[in-house]
Amino acid sequence: MTTVAGGGPTVTRLGSGGPWEARYGYSRVVRVGNLAITAGCTSTVDGRVAHVGDAAAQTAQALRIGLDALAEVGVRPADVIRTRMYVTDRTYADEVGRAHHAVFGAVRPVATMVVVAGLIDPDHLVEVELEAWLPEG
Repeated sequence: MTTVAGGGPTVTRLGSGGPWEARYGYSRVVRVGNLAITAGCTSTVDGRVAHVGDAAAQTAQALRIGLDALAEVGVRPADVIRTRMYVTDRTYADEVGRAHHAVFGAVRPVATMVVVAGLIDPDHLVEVELEAWLPEG
């Protein structure tokens, strides 16, 4: 964890120990004041892609990873205001959307789903990003 305070809000950066964070120089989650943002989260567990071939299960796993990271900086699922979902094939849209609904159906953050040519590992079918705004106080 890296926490920096200066003249402005405190910045907290946390890593998960994932295989790409140290190599590419990024944090799993960064919180600045009331704003918290995750890096792209995939269904990578212990350095391996989980749920190969199952976009819905990969989405559920990636959302859990993102929400766990946000929880480490004091964020609840209800604080999530935006999600982004990147899918490698448009045929996954419905199952990815339903997995998203299972987690955020009551919260209803703004959301974007984009079809991309590919992700860092060819077994990744989906990647998600989460943004949260914490209430004052």
